[in-house]
Amino acid sequence: MIGIATQPAEGDFFGKSKWWGFPDLPEELDWPTVPVVDDGDEYDDPLTFICQIRCEELAPFDPEGLLPHEGMLWFFGALDYFLGNLDAVCPGLGEWEAPYFRVLYAKDCDSLHEHTLLYEDGTPAVLPAESIAFSRGDAYTRLLGFPFYEEVSGELPGMLSLLQIDEDDAWGLRFFDSGMLNFMISPGDLAARHFIAVRAWLHSA
Repeated sequence: MIGIATQPAEGDFFGKSKWWGFPDLPEELDWPTVPVVDDGDEYDDPLTFICQIRCEELAPFDPEGLLPHEGMLWFFGALDYFLGNLDAVCPGLGEWEAPYFRVLYAKDCDSLHEHTLLYEDGTPAVLPAESIAFSRGDAYTRLLGFPFYEEVSGELPGMLSLLQIDEDDAWGLRFFDSGMLNFMISPGDLAARHFIAVRAWLHSA
């Protein structure tokens, strides 16, 4: 397991591992969206950008080579509701349908572009970017290992938690009553870097 610790920080996060902020994506990748129907109007709502992981930073903490050690991983999910926007779409407990989350991977990070999302007044429609520090070992928010809640492993046996996200009062992130979100992947799909096969599961105690 690779623990993740974040903290507010100043500086340039472009092309680096970061939590929140704006994603730095290759030209061929778009900011993922989820279709929404509101009072008869249909539109595509951008998913919350959660984090980007510069894979070369993982190498010292992943001697088994389970994760890629080059390129970038990006995680998106419908988290606005859990960040306090009760008018936003809520995927609910259990397994999330595919439109409500997305994991992207690119092996080549030479031509990244910052993708921005702004409110009408021009202010950022995202939480401020935070730095990420990785560590070898267990943590509530982490890469790899099995989910903290055994119920998730019972529903998705044999799958690994690619990313586990715990609640955090500093972000105002609450998953109902003490919950965690897991991005799950089979060992075979992880070895094949088949991140399109990731499944998301939200469990609350």
